[in-house]
Amino acid sequence: MQHPPLHQSNSDIDSPIIYEHAESTRKSLIAKLDNWEDQQTWNDFYRTYWRLIFSVAHNAGLRDDEAWDVVQETILAIAKQSRKNQYDPQQGSFKSWLLNLTRWRINDQFRKRNKDTAMFIASDDLEDNGATVEQIADDKTQSFEQLWENEWNQHRLKAALERVKAQVNPKQFQIFDYYVLRNWDVAKVRRQLGVSTAQIYLAKHRIKQVLEKELRYLAKQEEQNEKP
Repeated sequence: MQHPPLHQSNSDIDSPIIYEHAESTRKSLIAKLDNWEDQQTWNDFYRTYWRLIFSVAHNAGLRDDEAWDVVQETILAIAKQSRKNQYDPQQGSFKSWLLNLTRWRINDQFRKRNKDTAMFIASDDLEDNGATVEQIADDKTQSFEQLWENEWNQHRLKAALERVKAQVNPKQFQIFDYYVLRNWDVAKVRRQLGVSTAQIYLAKHRIKQVLEKELRYLAKQEEQNEKP
């Protein structure tokens, strides 16, 4: 059984179809939390972390439907463990805790896939029988931990950019997007947006300051998650 490489990008993560499925998953998940306190907190948690979990699961080699199952099962596991106070910040970071819960759910999906496949073909013919994400990672350029770290950093950057976009002038953000994020040269940005070189450098400077501030804020929020 061949799996996509762990470094495979998931360029469709922000597509309308993915967002539609994300909302469907969210509603299904929240319904399962119907009798629990502070439902809004879990709603916010889902909106914050679903992209990260989905992207990691997808890039680890799971199909979209399997990755969505990982999203829902991981957040349900987090909610259940949090309710029982099973997360101990002194035993490790929130990021590591979330990594392990996600890893276990991904492994569950690979085991389920192998079990379902075994219903149709003989066990002697079943490739990667009992495969887990760690075994798959052994033959790839990235380990699961490296994949998680990369996705975590991308997730934090996207979250920070969303916060920045809500605060700054739309035109300046567009300049920053083209010049910094898309790495266009100055001449191309000038032609596309009809702005001066000075405006481009000014937008870069101002947006970069706000972005760094938001990245520090998100890092601080992560630290607070780790406090007892």
